[in-house]
Amino acid sequence: MKARKRNGGFTLLELLIVIAIILIIAAIAIPNLMRSRMLANETSAIGSMRTIYTAATTYSATYGNGYPPSLAALGPPPGGGNNATCDYADLIPSMLAKGRKSGYIFTYAGSHPLPSAGQGCSNPGFESYSIHADPVTRGQTGQRSFFMDLSGTIHYNTTQSATATDPPIPG
Repeated sequence: MKARKRNGGFTLLELLIVIAIILIIAAIAIPNLMRSRMLANETSAIGSMRTIYTAATTYSATYGNGYPPSLAALGPPPGGGNNATCDYADLIPSMLAKGRKSGYIFTYAGSHPLPSAGQGCSNPGFESYSIHADPVTRGQTGQRSFFMDLSGTIHYNTTQSATATDPPIPG
């Protein structure tokens, strides 16, 4: 009897083993990728909070209208252009001025409104403010929520929206 010659190629068993190995590697890598992405989004949210803090301080010193009446007042004018005004100070990117960036929703709340708007301003500003940054989907776009007020200290909470009583971020 003659032995059969084997053609080049893989057997079904060999292909199944290779696919199983690829799936095992993917199962190990995907959770790490998700954690890395959430950490990157959280880092971006902290940076955005600091950007808003700096922009609000600059707005207050520049326009004589207290702290801004909204996040939109810190953003660029509609339609672009370089005409920074009290209503559109062009101090933060448009995406952040709309309240959403890198998997986080930013909520700006002013407190103690000024009795009248500053010269050339459509809306009166505030004596103080607070900012919340919450993940769009907790556990997917970020785990921690952040809070900051006029003090500039950023606080975090891993289970719900953060407040001033939560621990500050280290550093």
